[in-house]
Amino acid sequence: MPLPDYSGGGIVNLMSSLQTALGGPRHSYPTLDLLSSVPLGSYRKILLWIVDGLGANYLRSHPEAATLNAHMKGSITSVFPPTTATAVTTFLTGDAPQQHGLTGWHIYFRELGAVLAVLPGRARYGGVGLGQAGINTTAFHGHIPFSDKISCDSVMLSPAYIAESDFNLAHLGRSRLLGHRNLPEFTAQLADLLINSDERYLYAYWSELDSIGHKSGIWSAEAKRHLLEIDQAFGYLLEQCRGSDSLIIICADHGQVDTRPSDWISLDDHPELVEMLSLPLCGEPRAAYCYLRAGCEGAFDDYVESEFAGKISAYPSSELLGQNWFGLGTPHPQLSWRIGDRMLLTQANYTIKDWLAQENRYELIGVHGGASSDEMEVPLIHMDI
Repeated sequence: MPLPDYSGGGIVNLMSSLQTALGGPRHSYPTLDLLSSVPLGSYRKILLWIVDGLGANYLRSHPEAATLNAHMKGSITSVFPPTTATAVTTFLTGDAPQQHGLTGWHIYFRELGAVLAVLPGRARYGGVGLGQAGINTTAFHGHIPFSDKISCDSVMLSPAYIAESDFNLAHLGRSRLLGHRNLPEFTAQLADLLINSDERYLYAYWSELDSIGHKSGIWSAEAKRHLLEIDQAFGYLLEQCRGSDSLIIICADHGQVDTRPSDWISLDDHPELVEMLSLPLCGEPRAAYCYLRAGCEGAFDDYVESEFAGKISAYPSSELLGQNWFGLGTPHPQLSWRIGDRMLLTQANYTIKDWLAQENRYELIGVHGGASSDEMEVPLIHMDI
């Protein structure tokens, strides 16, 4: 079971390397081993392009994506859990989850007395986002954006539909914000920024591969077709921006695995387990945090062992901290509250979910958040032009 490498082989180490190269203070994590020979500080421009959902194993299995594969230097690990809410926060802050404290899609925020879907910033049962509720999300999260840790100007390029979300704005810092609506527009913006803009650091986020994977499966024909479109876009950038004294780095927040209906475990079928919980499941369908009623610990562990053998393993959440699943060093003050009493980690391609009364009961084909290599390992691609 591959766990994150926080000591020189993960995305937090990539951010450490970039922070050093871009004039920031010394990072608390080591720099990335795979970039040790690259003179990052010498480039006029550095672009970090995040392709949501692009696993290293997935890319290697598609040699037709020839340009991406040709410039892939190896694989590095995401953070835990390998999911957008947690990993993108690492890209936007430079911090590991141990420090930024965002541990999955659904998080119990003791400070608010509520379980929130963290990226839209809404309570799990619905309603308005934190900003509309009058909460200053920048102050609430308490993160220092990566753009405020470096000494140069920067740009954040985001899908237009989330560009001005509370989450993005809370992590924008001094960056200039731009939105994009499709891949041709995105690619044209990147080319213009690399050639003409004054900003030295460019952060660009592309979400469509992940969205296709969720809906149709990451191994679907639709996902493969889009991967090849991304490959073409990368090739276009290399040609259009040649001579711009730039370094393009392509990485990802996580990979995906595909599921079938037989992999979907619902707590509707396990009322005895529901009775042991004091809150709905938090985290991810591949790594669910459980808040237990007092005195139910032994019964809970026994139930998981007997009913989910070969499908799910239960871990005391305190062990996750002791074994550095979320990072190294001093933890976020709320981290232990945000991972509950137990974590249910699914095996193979299983997922586990519960449902609130009003929730639309959907199932995703492509999923992530677990500890498989397909989810955890992401590509490191770079090319200077």
